[in-house]
Amino acid sequence: MHTTSAPLPTLSPAVRELFRKGAREALNPSEDELALLHEATLAGYHSDRLAIDPTLTEAARVVNVQNLRRWAASNISDPGERVTPQLSTEAIRLSRDLVRRGLDSRALDSYRTAQSAAWRLWMRICFALTTDAAQLQELLDVSALSISTFLDDTVEALTEVMQADIEELTRGTNAERMATLTLILEGAPITRAQAELRLRYQLTGEHIALVVWTDSTADTATADGAPEDVAGSLEAVADAFRQASGATRRLTLVAGAQSLWVWLPVTDVHTGEAVTAALAAAPTVQVAIGRKGLGLEGFRRSHLDATETQRLVARIDSDQRITRYAEVQLVALLTGDLTKADEFVADNLGALATADPELRDAVSAYVREQFNASRTAQRLYTHRNTVLRRLERADRLMPRPLVDNVTNVTAALEIVRLRPNLR
Repeated sequence: MHTTSAPLPTLSPAVRELFRKGAREALNPSEDELALLHEATLAGYHSDRLAIDPTLTEAARVVNVQNLRRWAASNISDPGERVTPQLSTEAIRLSRDLVRRGLDSRALDSYRTAQSAAWRLWMRICFALTTDAAQLQELLDVSALSISTFLDDTVEALTEVMQADIEELTRGTNAERMATLTLILEGAPITRAQAELRLRYQLTGEHIALVVWTDSTADTATADGAPEDVAGSLEAVADAFRQASGATRRLTLVAGAQSLWVWLPVTDVHTGEAVTAALAAAPTVQVAIGRKGLGLEGFRRSHLDATETQRLVARIDSDQRITRYAEVQLVALLTGDLTKADEFVADNLGALATADPELRDAVSAYVREQFNASRTAQRLYTHRNTVLRRLERADRLMPRPLVDNVTNVTAALEIVRLRPNLR
């Protein structure tokens, strides 16, 4: 870590006040500016698999905002002075998770790529502060040095943390398994026998993969208000699924402080009292389940299914606790662009999208029961005439009758089910 504390060039009184004024504005950037900052940060990780992991991308966003506000707040109180890094719990945890994924301190290049986005934000602010060319030159010179020095100091401090932890984090079973899994996921030439030996898990037969995770920014607490033991909660939920599915063993990798990757050697994943109890005790934990797969390729594909499902849940901000890929495959395709997804819902459901949920439930059940009103009534535990009245009301709310637009209506209903809080 830096041992020097050389001061930055002294600012003139007028530019010092400009720096303070600009820092106040930088303290609260717009959503668009933050989005550009986050995008630049993710580009610096040099890992597609990392950049699309919702738990890590959310952690990176949190750390981004913390760094920006730390720099701005320091320059409000002491404009132009060297900003001392403050390594937050989130920043340290993110660094440790990068090591768990097999990345080293080079992953901290994300801080460098974020610097260019932060600099563009700061220049916009500076050019709006003054038209005096000399003052602007002085402000830009010192602030450029301030930003780069702050990020250099931060990266160096985090590198020390990573180096101190790297031996502990990379020795042992989890790291060996993660390295092997990386080879499998990337399609590297590795035989089934080699993979089984390293994973200590048989890859013959059928497997189903799960991702068990929690929102890294959530205020986790149990039902009685006590702080939630995140690692313990994730393990408890994973094991509850193992028990409910009748598996005698499971392969588990710690993907990060907020996430587990799990495989069960079963033909189907079941839920039951054990799963219900485990999820009730862990109110922020969600589970994504891949399709059944056979052998080494099925092992790989099921995990990719589960991670795609996790990304979908994060992307649409769904609060659904258990989500299966087979149930949301079409929704995943339709919600790559959320604005267009909302337009699709509006075009096909109209007022039904925000109407009483029982109307949407009636339409969904009616389609599942192949347009049989009696079976729909049995599914919904209601009277046949009630079902017919609800279907009539739903038809009046939609731009086109259900019978003329079954496929699109069904898909739109699934989007609403998973993403009830439409924009």
